[in-house]
Amino acid sequence: MMKSIYLILLIFYCSYVGATVRPVVMWHGMGDTCCFPFSLGSIKKLIQEHTNKTYVKSLEIGGNIVMDYQSGFFIHPNKQVEYVCQQLSEDKKLANGYNAIGFSQGGQFLRAVAQRCPNPPMKVLISLGGQHQGVFGLPKCPSLKTSTCEYIRKILYYAAYEEWTQKELVQATYWHDPLREDEYRSRSTFLVDINNELDCNERYAENLNKLEKFVMVKFLNDTIVQPKESQWFEFYTPGQDKEILPLKKSHVYKCLGLEQLDLDGKLDFLGVEGDHLQLSEQWFIDNIIPLLL
Repeated sequence: MMKSIYLILLIFYCSYVGATVRPVVMWHGMGDTCCFPFSLGSIKKLIQEHTNKTYVKSLEIGGNIVMDYQSGFFIHPNKQVEYVCQQLSEDKKLANGYNAIGFSQGGQFLRAVAQRCPNPPMKVLISLGGQHQGVFGLPKCPSLKTSTCEYIRKILYYAAYEEWTQKELVQATYWHDPLREDEYRSRSTFLVDINNELDCNERYAENLNKLEKFVMVKFLNDTIVQPKESQWFEFYTPGQDKEILPLKKSHVYKCLGLEQLDLDGKLDFLGVEGDHLQLSEQWFIDNIIPLLL
């Protein structure tokens, strides 16, 4: 009897180790690039170590690392998403589907890919600190000088919805001012669209519901994303910036198809102690790697 059990376990183990794990696509956040060895480069290595060396595509926007870094601040998300959709469609290794991990703003950008470009099919979307309802505040600004960060902050507070700001500054496209909701809805050039806040685009909802799983990770001690609840697709109640409106009471819950995802058991919310994108290697192994297998 014991020999039979050992044989079954051995067969299972060999099947697991030799199994082909879906390719993984990653999109970095603001102030990062596709391939820094201390950031996404190390994540790519970690994934490959724990998934039988599966194919990992860490997205590089533009033709070089400099442009990729600048894209996080100065290339409109619509252009970036269009570029990424083209890159994914041309990658034959992704033809049968892939799992996706978005870091910070890369989370909402990859969601836009899922909604706008269902081929090749995204299967699992993991958003690490993504700001799905936008931000209203920029207390810290990674990888930029303090003076530059302060300049960007002032622009966002006073001119986020000016035409030139929407065109030139990525963070303006998901700046969500709850005190100026009408202006936000009429002048935002990215977030309003992908959140279906003007018209209930049925195609966006249908494509999002093709996911097998949509996982949102919130950093519980986040000092960068305001409000941090945006990482779980929640935001301030319109007209003030203190009270958080629960997701199930929001317009996007039904209009974007999140309610159906929730009813189908495809919507997951994870919380991790730590500041923005500060998580341990072991937490990633324990909580994220199983989602990729």
